[in-house]
Parts: sequence; structure tokens; C-alpha cells
Amino acid sequence: MSEQAQTPVARFGAFIGSLISATWMATMNGIGNAVAWFENWLFGGKKALYGLAVTRMIFGVTAFGLLASNFSTRLYTFGSGSAWNGELAAPLSDFPKIWIFSAFHAVAANDVAFTALYLLLAVLAVLFCIGWRFRIVHPIFFVMWVSFIEMNDMVGDQGDNMFRIALIIMFFADPAARWSLDARRRAKKEWFAEGSSPRHIGTVLHNLALIALTAQVAFVYGSGGLFKAQGNPWAHGYAVYDPLQTTRFGTWPVLSDLITAWGPMVAIGTWGSILLQGAFLLALLSRPTRLLALFGILGFHVMIGVLMGLPWFSLTLIAIDSIFIRDRSWKRITEGIGEKWRTAMGGESSKPVAVAESA
Repeated sequence: MSEQAQTPVARFGAFIGSLISATWMATMNGIGNAVAWFENWLFGGKKALYGLAVTRMIFGVTAFGLLASNFSTRLYTFGSGSAWNGELAAPLSDFPKIWIFSAFHAVAANDVAFTALYLLLAVLAVLFCIGWRFRIVHPIFFVMWVSFIEMNDMVGDQGDNMFRIALIIMFFADPAARWSLDARRRAKKEWFAEGSSPRHIGTVLHNLALIALTAQVAFVYGSGGLFKAQGNPWAHGYAVYDPLQTTRFGTWPVLSDLITAWGPMVAIGTWGSILLQGAFLLALLSRPTRLLALFGILGFHVMIGVLMGLPWFSLTLIAIDSIFIRDRSWKRITEGIGEKWRTAMGGESSKPVAVAESA
């Protein structure tokens, strides 16, 4: 038996067996470590609290800005004057047909009642932004916003869909935990004790909501990048040129001509947007590429908002992308801004100053 065990075939079999065993053990250990990391991430405290607070605030600013900028044309665009599009009689969207989302549609023919609801929605947007009684304001704002934004399907864009989806996901998160009036009140008296079941459930739901938001971003950017890559204008590098030369999206003709005057810049913008959207989530895995991706996507949306006249669409996506900036980065940013503000106002710096001991 000892002689058979020393044969080349036996030694090769033992080698293959040990290799399979080591691979299996490494795989199981890797899976175990991944599960342990995920459990710690899911249950070990709420993540991206500052990022979600920024999302909440920008959403409030976006909603208020859209309402304020359309106030003078509210009746023609959304109210009784919009009867020309036929949606008052037969809405294209299914939302006005659902009673809970039918408030604006029900009063569309009454200019006074429509304006009253319009102003109420603007007030709710402000309360949503500052985080006042957020758990009460949020569902009311959501219902009213969907009721309003679905009044005229012709003036909507994909930003409205992302806004609505994010509002739904935020029901399960805690966007008012930082930088809000609720946060100041909770600092004095927390709702639930540390370690209690409600706190654990809230933590899990919050972090799962972050995963859902991340998935939505992945779907939007991934599908957008793949869809663009299939089109000839994008493949040949001139897709950015076309919309900027139209009346609808070329809102700044002089600026559009300046941006599109140099061919290589048009090609860089065209192909760069495909690469940025397609590789965005993968780029978030390491710090150097994460910085590049976040600054790149911010510039991407700023350019869309300014050059194409879609500020509310851009602000919606920028708001959601804020969750990818870590809490410690937001803290450093706010501390730096606070330090600069105190220095500019003539106050004392909060940084410790070394003082030589007297002899």
C-alpha cells in the first residue's frame, strides 16, 4: 500500500484533492466573511445619514423651485388653462384616476382652489426641506406632489419618475436624522432607547432603503449608458452636438456654440458620458475612482441643467447621488465651512491653539 501511495498517479490525485479542498475552504471563508461584513453593515448603525439629509434638502429646494418658477404660468401649464391638452377630461396618467392622488385634478377648473393647493404644496416643500415633523409632512407632501406633477404629462421628464421613486423609498429611511429641525428635537429626547427593537428595525429598514436607492441609480445609469452605446450618434461621437443646437434644449445658444465649436471636445463629452454612466457604480469601490466618478457625475448633471435647461431634473439626480458621499466627508466639509465662517465673522477658531507654558 505504501508503494502504491508513492506512485505519480496517487501523488497527482492527492494534489488535486488538496487543491479542491483548499479552494472550497477559501470560498466558504470568503462567503462567511462577506455575510459577516453585510450583517455588520446592515445592523451596525444607520448609514449615509448626512447624504440622505442632503437628498431631503435638495428635494425640497427642487420642488419649491419648480413651483416658484412656474407660479406665473401655473394655470396655463397645470390648471384650468391646460384644458387644451385634453388631460382635464381624460388624464394620460393613471394617478389622477386614483382618489388619493386626485386632489389637483379635482380642483383644476377652479382657479382659486387650485392656487390654494399650489401654495400649500410650496409650504410643504419648505417643511420637507427643513425637516419639520418629517414623518407627518413626508406622506402629505408625497401625495400632493404626485397629484400635482401628473397634471400635465407633456411637461414632465424622467426626473419626475426618479423623484417619485426616491420619495417612496425614503419612507423607510431616516432623512431627517441630520441637519433638520427634527434632529434638534431628537437630540434632546430620542424617540426610542438605544438597543431597543424599534431602533434595530429602523436601522435595518434605513439601510435597506439605501440599497434600494443605489439599485435605482444603477438601473438608471447602467441602462442609460448601454442605450447610448447602441446609437450611431453616440458611437460616432457627435450626440452631444445635436440637442444643443435645437430650440428646445439649446437654451443658451451662445454657450452651446462655444461648447460644440471644437470637435474633439464634443467627442470627449459624448463618449465620456457613456463611460461615466456605465462604470459609475464600479468606480465607487475605491476612493480615487470614487472621487473621479462623483465629481464627473456632478459636472455631467450641472452641464445638463445649465446647457439643456433641465435644472430640476439635474437637481433630482444630484440629490440622490449625495448618498454616495460618506458621512465623514460631509462632516469635514461642514466643519471646514463652519471654520471659515467663524473666521470671516471675526469669531475665534474652534481649533485648539498651542499655548506655551509660562516659566
